[in-house]
Amino acid sequence: MDLRISRLRRKLARIPYTPGRSHSFGEERHEFRLGPRLSQGRVDAFEAEHDVELPRGYRDFLVHMGGSGASPYYGLIPLEDCVLFTMNRASAGTGNRGFRRAYLPTRTGDLFLHVIERGCSDLVLIGVTGPLTGRVLIGNADGFWGPNVSSAPDFLAWYERWLDHMADGRDNRALLLTSPRLHARPLGPLPRQTNP
Repeated sequence: MDLRISRLRRKLARIPYTPGRSHSFGEERHEFRLGPRLSQGRVDAFEAEHDVELPRGYRDFLVHMGGSGASPYYGLIPLEDCVLFTMNRASAGTGNRGFRRAYLPTRTGDLFLHVIERGCSDLVLIGVTGPLTGRVLIGNADGFWGPNVSSAPDFLAWYERWLDHMADGRDNRALLLTSPRLHARPLGPLPRQTNP
């Protein structure tokens, strides 16, 4: 087990009670609770069925932390509901890359697993094969924007960054964290408008 797991457990347990913490988009859905941990056998079965090897940090999270629930946005998707995607080429119109669902046996290209529910056609994925293996990406299936590759080296570091930013009361646009300072801004008089 990764040594960071016990630290993440402690941090997650404290978040709801931390004064001055940031607010995470979708927290009312998961309420900072994790679903049951998955057995090694269940993770092995998923890997065999989908012919992939899950990145170590993500696998450790599922087996030693929880298999669903507390995460940025609407929460960690249960493994049996996770779907594999490939990244499309950049579109000529926007220059952005979208994602397309990858089906066996005809899938080609690097694979990404949709692991966190963000809503609409927005995706939070983890690289499963290729140069981005283990890295978290936030993108849009239709290529309307992004994708944005996190600088965190793996899922556990990315998850800890979310917890740390929340505990510190920081904003984080990529994670849709809103600090209490934004909510506490006084509503003074509106500025005068001048006619041109």
